[in-house]
Amino acid sequence: MTKKQPDYDAVIIGSGPGGEGAAMQLAKSGKRVAMIEKYQVIGGGCTHWGTIPSKALRHSVSRLIEYNANPLFSGERIQRGLTFVEILKHAQGVIRKQVKLRSSFYERNDVDVIHGEARFVSPTEISIRKNDDSVEHITTKQVVIATGSRPYHPPNVDFSHPRIYDSDSVLSLSHEPRSIIIFGAGVVGSEYASIFRGLGVKVDLVNTRERLLSFLDAEISDAISYHLRNNGVVIRHNEEFESIEGTDDGVVLHTQSGKRMTADCLLFANGRSGNIEELNVEAVDLKPNYRGQLEVDENYRTSVENIYAVGDIIGYPSLASAAYDQGRICATAMMHGQCDSALVTDIPTGIYTIPEISSVGSTEEELTRKKVPYEVGRALFKHLARAQIANTDVGCLKILFHRESKEILGIHCFGERAAEIIHIGQAIMEQKDGGNTIEYFVNTTFNYPTMAEAYRVAALNGLNRVSLG
Repeated sequence: MTKKQPDYDAVIIGSGPGGEGAAMQLAKSGKRVAMIEKYQVIGGGCTHWGTIPSKALRHSVSRLIEYNANPLFSGERIQRGLTFVEILKHAQGVIRKQVKLRSSFYERNDVDVIHGEARFVSPTEISIRKNDDSVEHITTKQVVIATGSRPYHPPNVDFSHPRIYDSDSVLSLSHEPRSIIIFGAGVVGSEYASIFRGLGVKVDLVNTRERLLSFLDAEISDAISYHLRNNGVVIRHNEEFESIEGTDDGVVLHTQSGKRMTADCLLFANGRSGNIEELNVEAVDLKPNYRGQLEVDENYRTSVENIYAVGDIIGYPSLASAAYDQGRICATAMMHGQCDSALVTDIPTGIYTIPEISSVGSTEEELTRKKVPYEVGRALFKHLARAQIANTDVGCLKILFHRESKEILGIHCFGERAAEIIHIGQAIMEQKDGGNTIEYFVNTTFNYPTMAEAYRVAALNGLNRVSLG
């Protein structure tokens, strides 16, 4: 008797960036691919609750701040304002465009999209419970888990209370708070502190660590701390919550140090957990860690030979950009046993506070610890013609380079369009055989006026320090 062929060569669970990257790579290589998405629209957390909506919110608030600060409109003597609900409408429009675009990718590449909740029956069989409670079973040769993550919920916090939010549910905020407590001052907490303060909301930002965004270069961390405080955000470091109590019209936060804070609402933004519980991974003997994350090898294979995992479900770096690349690399390994490509060593960090932060490579603190002889080149945005024209003169570009070889070791940017500006430096850092040198920026002619010109200014500043040393 002929053995029945599996329904698919590969099944992807989760349509965020990691799942999409794997699905597209496999489909373009002629594989029969199915995408299982729990929700009724594709895109995953990145499109619906994370990257896209929060950055769309940030953009709207940033433009509002820019308008109100622009001397061109100051004669009107009108402070323009927007509510959180109003700017959410713009975010929803962006989400709809993203869903339409990403849906077309699956249609064009003949990937079957099945909406429902996936559960492992065996390493090669998956059951899918659909919205009407019907269950479909499909078989496959290989599986990619790309189910992403969700905000961490401590058991002693009542997230069902209408004034206590996480970074997903805050996008459904319907009232207009005058004050908010944000517990957790990581990337998400700092971004939302910028957004709410830009809307005129009183913000208490509670940090569990001793420094804001402590993984950043200290100078950049200090810059965003100063900027947030200068705009009225109250930052409290080294604090842990004792209890969070929801009231009829607000929230009370008690800290372990004895502080009592009150606000109209609270956003809990401290950590994330992998979306693993509903997959029934016990049936295939996969064992997630306490954060619901899976361990994988260099080819994104789990401990089960035909099951792979990418994106937030495997932890670091937990970036949408990296997840898409992980999906492509994983798909190549699934087809050929391994993939010679890997994520770049220096993955850029983009933090969409107001102003933005972006960095790639080493920090000053890391280089000092390693006793690397480095020098610093800086360009202040307020000295750039383009920044003066656009009235976006807050910020700087900072280049760290080796004093002898002139090799670029790290780039750190604070200010409007930082996440775009960083890629110029990243491209040079990735050059091999002596191509990575700060002198490139001196010997290259940049468009004028542009923000990219900051590289030439910073390079000259740094090389002058070396010649004077």
